[in-house]
Amino acid sequence: MSVTERIVDGFKATLGARLVTNLANGVLMLLLARELLTPDEYGLLFFVIAVIGVAGMFTDLGIGRSAARYISESKETDSGKIPYLLRASLGFRLVLIGIVSTTLVVGHEQLAALLETPEAATLLLVGGVYLVFQSLNSYTQTVFQGFNQVELSAVVSVVNNVTRVGFVVAFTVLGLGVVGAMMGYLVGAVLAAGVGIVLLYRRFYVTYDDDGGEKTLRNRMLRYSIPLTASTSASILDNRIDTILVGFFLNPVAVSYYVLSKQISEFVLVPAGSLGFSVSPTYGEQKANDALEEAARIYESTLQYVLLLYIPAAVGLILVADPAIRLVFGADYAGAVPVLQLMAIYVIFQAITNVTTNGLDYLGRASDRAIAKGVTSAANAVLNVLLIPRFGVAGAAFATVVTYGIYTAVNVFVMYREIAFDYGGVGRSIALIALISAGMGVAVLILVPYVSNLIALAGVIALGVGIWGCLITFSGLVDPRETLALLT
Repeated sequence: MSVTERIVDGFKATLGARLVTNLANGVLMLLLARELLTPDEYGLLFFVIAVIGVAGMFTDLGIGRSAARYISESKETDSGKIPYLLRASLGFRLVLIGIVSTTLVVGHEQLAALLETPEAATLLLVGGVYLVFQSLNSYTQTVFQGFNQVELSAVVSVVNNVTRVGFVVAFTVLGLGVVGAMMGYLVGAVLAAGVGIVLLYRRFYVTYDDDGGEKTLRNRMLRYSIPLTASTSASILDNRIDTILVGFFLNPVAVSYYVLSKQISEFVLVPAGSLGFSVSPTYGEQKANDALEEAARIYESTLQYVLLLYIPAAVGLILVADPAIRLVFGADYAGAVPVLQLMAIYVIFQAITNVTTNGLDYLGRASDRAIAKGVTSAANAVLNVLLIPRFGVAGAAFATVVTYGIYTAVNVFVMYREIAFDYGGVGRSIALIALISAGMGVAVLILVPYVSNLIALAGVIALGVGIWGCLITFSGLVDPRETLALLT
């Protein structure tokens, strides 16, 4: 199987799984927002999940990604070291999980008081247990990526997200309210963690000859986890601290506006995340085989496809944000409209980052990424503190867009320094894609004022997609037959 075929197979598996999981999460988001919880309860739930997410970074400290990097190299050169890498990395992970989760369970009331949200105490108690299993899910999915078996990561993700929907709905319908919703998250994580650990043991741990391990290998893995800790922790803070600060400075209703906008943007980012997750281990393999020119061609193609999809998507999201929020989630969430419009710009940056940053980890440039992430995350936190009290949730969104844009630019620059891709060709593609997006946007802009129901909204979106498809075909950027052949 060629490198391209392997990437495409991994992409299709990951995309399929992420579409299923995001569809499940979309249904859950819609049910929670419209039917099961009030905006205040919705905001409180995701405020607590953001806090748990920040706590979760201390259960990893870069161990998972570092293990994946060395597993990716070892399976090409010395596969007998893989069982040792799995034992060492999982052992460290379990120790960290025990420390962090116990602290959260024991100190849940004190933490709720510190956050000036006493009503979150019970949710934090349940969340401390949830963190144990969610961290194990994250570990197994990352390690499967190191084996270049992203299909297995997809299985764990589907089990987690699909079962979560059923249990969240069941517990809330039974009258347990927002605590029931948190318990649903816990049950989904428990089931997925069981599946992930069984797959890891049966498919990998017992199938490789165990040559034992050396402390030097363990120490190299731990040393490489240090820059990964910085970048991963900064990334988690970037994704979570804004939500926490919105809750701290404003209220749970404001959190609901902000979280809803971020969830919509994350749904839109499914293809980019799937492609980045699938292609990243290939860069490490190409470097190990001294084939950096091939790595450069892969990155150029990946980046062009991502921009071809996400620049027009951002334009469309800005134009239809108002009717989409009001018609799908209700007028109670109208405050999310300006936030979503700002987050549309973030979508472009995040899409580029999704196909760049993990690749840098596999190329051994984690320290560069860590420095960039640390600086921009600190800047994001400072901007949030300055802007949220004055501009509300829109201030948090603006801070995210500005700092993430800088982070994206640095990552692309570091990737260029490593594999020297054709930035001129990429720039010409961006210019042409911008023209295509403008043509599509004019048509959508004319029709948006006439959107009064969900059918009309769907029609406008379908028209925009159709115009986009025609324009990219005529532009010559994509050969539809070649793309279809690859995907099928």
